[in-house]
Amino acid sequence: MGFAVPKYIASKKNENVIFLFQKDGKVIRKWVKLEEIILLTDDKEYYLKVMEQFKQVEEQQQKLVDDAHKQLEDSMTNFVETMNAQIHDYEEIRDNDDVPCILKGL
Repeated sequence: MGFAVPKYIASKKNENVIFLFQKDGKVIRKWVKLEEIILLTDDKEYYLKVMEQFKQVEEQQQKLVDDAHKQLEDSMTNFVETMNAQIHDYEEIRDNDDVPCILKGL
């Protein structure tokens, strides 16, 4: 996630950075761990370049997730079809006398 911040407070002694936002005329403070901050810059061009790189990585990752989801759906469809075929095959031979079935006695 990236966003422009009008003001932030950081300290060498503290492990957090405090971001100050204006919302509806009120100052809102959000604490973020220093290790989670990737970029702090006034260079808008550099910021936009880095954000574009992030978007490209996000698109690549989303494509991988979508492909994995499609493979999972295909696998589940194949499993259901296989199980239905097995059940159908069993139902066809279930009533034969030479096929043992514990449910016949119930």
